Amino acid sequence: MARPDLTRAATLGEAWLMMRTAFRSEGLETADLDARLLTANLAGVEPHQLVTAGDTPLAEDVRNRLNQALHDRIEGMPVHRILGSREFYGLSLGLSPATLEPRPDTETLIDAVLPLVRERVAAKGSCSIADLGIGTGAIGLALLATCPEARCLGVDVSAEAVEAALKNADALGLGDRYEAVQGDWLSDLDVQFDLIVSNPPYIPTSDLASLSREVTEYDPVLALDGGADGLDAYRAIASQAGHRLEAGGYLALEIGIGQRHSVAALAVAHGFAEVGTFRDLGGVERVLLFKWEGMTNVARQDF
Repeated sequence: MARPDLTRAATLGEAWLMMRTAFRSEGLETADLDARLLTANLAGVEPHQLVTAGDTPLAEDVRNRLNQALHDRIEGMPVHRILGSREFYGLSLGLSPATLEPRPDTETLIDAVLPLVRERVAAKGSCSIADLGIGTGAIGLALLATCPEARCLGVDVSAEAVEAALKNADALGLGDRYEAVQGDWLSDLDVQFDLIVSNPPYIPTSDLASLSREVTEYDPVLALDGGADGLDAYRAIASQAGHRLEAGGYLALEIGIGQRHSVAALAVAHGFAEVGTFRDLGGVERVLLFKWEGMTNVARQDF
């Protein structure tokens, strides 16, 4: 069967409808949305203009971009990978092969900790944050964009992810309050924070093969694989976080489906008190919040 293309499309509206038809024929679950997002973004117009200005003649360079996007999407590449960016908490974040594509579920973590960040700012004039496993920098950058008095240090094992996060920080005008370093969770740090946040890899290794093609072929395995039981990252973070938090500081963790009790037990065993559970828009327990009230033997250094 001939590969679909947009050769016969003379206008922007025709290209959009042809792309939508092709995606429907391929059985894409979000065919209509994908076609609208790709056509509008790659043509540089607002989505509503696909209707109101659909008779706009299709320029050759736009046709070429749309054709490539059509083929890439049919081959399984996610829409936002094709576009090279994704919106998260109102921010446009550039993607790279080394970064997980930020999902709306993770915005639950931002909502959970924003009151704590503001509370710290009100009490001391600032809030120091560590973001572990940063990827695009989504979590830390969203918090900084919302709270001008906050600062964030991001840590990721991937040098490419660190580079991507720093690039996003600069593009958003947040580079003066955002730093990022390559490291193994908190093991290489000797500073203390008011808040530690993380969306670590939490998928059991044996479950990776069952994930969708869009995930397995385009999201980095390092950001997905949580070890045999999905809890390897939580063990490392729970064992290290208390020594890197101020007394009364907080730890917030995104978790996978059904992991609440296991992750909470790990944190509590290392001196944390569980103080909140937050559900995402689908009703899934998505974020756990813990408070640290212990003392640390680490010499105090401010970030």
